[in-house]
Amino acid sequence: MKQLVNSLKGDKGIWSFVALLALFSFMPVFSASSNLAYLGQGNGNTLGYLVKHIAHICIGFSIIYWVHKVPYHYFRAISKVGLPVVWILLAYTLIKGTVIAGANASRWIQVPFIGITFQTSTLASMVLFIFVARYLSKTREEPVTFKSSLWELWVPVFITLMFILPANFSTTALIFSMILMLTFIGKYPLKYIAVIIGSGIVFLAFFILVAKAFPDSRFFSRVGTWGNRIENFTTDKPDEDDYQIEKAKIAIASGKIYGLGPGKSVQKNFLPQSSSDFIYAIIVEEYGILGGLGVLSLYLLLLFRFVIASHKANTLFGKLVVIGLGFPMIFQAMINMAVAVELLPVTGQTLPLISSGGSSIWMTCFALGIIISVTKKEEEIAQELKDAAKREEALQKLIDRELEEEVVIEGDYSIEDKATNPMHAVFK
Repeated sequence: MKQLVNSLKGDKGIWSFVALLALFSFMPVFSASSNLAYLGQGNGNTLGYLVKHIAHICIGFSIIYWVHKVPYHYFRAISKVGLPVVWILLAYTLIKGTVIAGANASRWIQVPFIGITFQTSTLASMVLFIFVARYLSKTREEPVTFKSSLWELWVPVFITLMFILPANFSTTALIFSMILMLTFIGKYPLKYIAVIIGSGIVFLAFFILVAKAFPDSRFFSRVGTWGNRIENFTTDKPDEDDYQIEKAKIAIASGKIYGLGPGKSVQKNFLPQSSSDFIYAIIVEEYGILGGLGVLSLYLLLLFRFVIASHKANTLFGKLVVIGLGFPMIFQAMINMAVAVELLPVTGQTLPLISSGGSSIWMTCFALGIIISVTKKEEEIAQELKDAAKREEALQKLIDRELEEEVVIEGDYSIEDKATNPMHAVFK
């Protein structure tokens, strides 16, 4: 074990907080999966779901370990080549995608011969963030024109978002917001960002109008759901989402300060997405406000480490990669928590590293591996500088020792002889 820990490179703080979140997730998932166990098996045995979640986490940490060994600048070229592949996967998801866990949106595809479902939008977001970081780092030293950036940057971005939007508005909005933040940090001109925001609003309005014109089309089936969620969030009209929110608020209120205790949640039996979208409500019910604040603190500490890692990166691409891959994880966690306490309408965003799931955990771990690879590179550079300083110090000590020895030798064979000459009296 000690040898394994010593082989982990990069920011130890990121490793620690990720490990704490993953270890903590075992108990909430084990407890909150009871409704799935009753629906799927009829006996309420959640042990199988816990084993499955542990397997997902173990595979995820294996992904982090192997990815963090890859030099992060390799992903610069991979992002450009990967975008067309992502478009094909997203198009296939829209046409042939499947639905899981009671969701009414086609967001997953099934991997042939394995039977594992995979949410393509998670891969698309990661590739897109790296692509944007690559473009911004490439054009930092050159004057940016809107025409050139429109074709090289924004057209690929909007194509990707166009494939994600019909099935997942919340993910599209999150990705678009993070890209705008990334371009702002990358010193992309503000006037161009304003134009892009306006264009995005116009495109969304056009998409909704087309959806209203073709309400029976399966590509626009989610538009009505978006409107209902916003309407129900601003009014008291009851529906399925309102039912989930009410149960989540009951769970949070029942937890009080110290919680009901691990595994003693009541609302987990009524919340349809208790192990994924609303797992934070179960955490607060079982571990109290203190447990909820503890989870929130871990995410904020992880955000703090991302900021430090970005600041320490000695290349613009490295800085933007850490921001582009790290910040969306934290914002997704904040959105999930805000939905549970009804600060935001239901979005379907999971709690990273805690909610049950396969592809979402693995893509999060893949992104963490790239971030740690950036910190590993800076750590290696710092170590090289430290070793160089030690070599220089050792060389200087060797030179000083040689000079001291030369001085001693010169003293032994000095021309001036102060010793008494026994023949001095004769020659005198």
